[in-house]
Amino acid sequence: MSEIKTNFVMAVRGYKTVKKQKNANLTDLTAVDESNNKVLLRIIEPLTNEYIVANDVKKMAEFMKQEKYDSAILISKHFTDNAIEEMNKNKIQHISEEYMPPFDIQEVYLAIMNCANSQCQKKCGKVTVVAECSEKASDYCKTKAFVISAKSHFEDGTVGLLKNDLKMALALTR
Repeated sequence: MSEIKTNFVMAVRGYKTVKKQKNANLTDLTAVDESNNKVLLRIIEPLTNEYIVANDVKKMAEFMKQEKYDSAILISKHFTDNAIEEMNKNKIQHISEEYMPPFDIQEVYLAIMNCANSQCQKKCGKVTVVAECSEKASDYCKTKAFVISAKSHFEDGTVGLLKNDLKMALALTR
């Protein structure tokens, strides 16, 4: 669950991964955004049904100051109210099973197009408007299929389906 949400956020916000460090139930991703700001994405996978508490957030805030991060997102299953309050104080965003920050539909669509362009570059060696691709194998191309579907969902304003299109796009780029 957390990995899918992390990939979704990375794609929609245009973050580029610089470094990944994994320890037991904690993974830190260092990324940079389009303005070259250093972003920390911390994923905590609890071993049981435990909640992230304020002390966990304080440790993260201290780590951010030490390592000079510009912003951060904490991703886990559940948070206590005190932890959420502490994140608000430290300007740390959170993502949980129950909460995903809102995204502009255009950001989601652009992330899909970026994934498609990347796939086309890898497969065909060129980037074209995927819907207008004239390659012989384009009728069977999964990239072209999800782009056409995403375009329709974007034009219809069906955000839920567009998010599913992005998940498919991310799965194809692995």
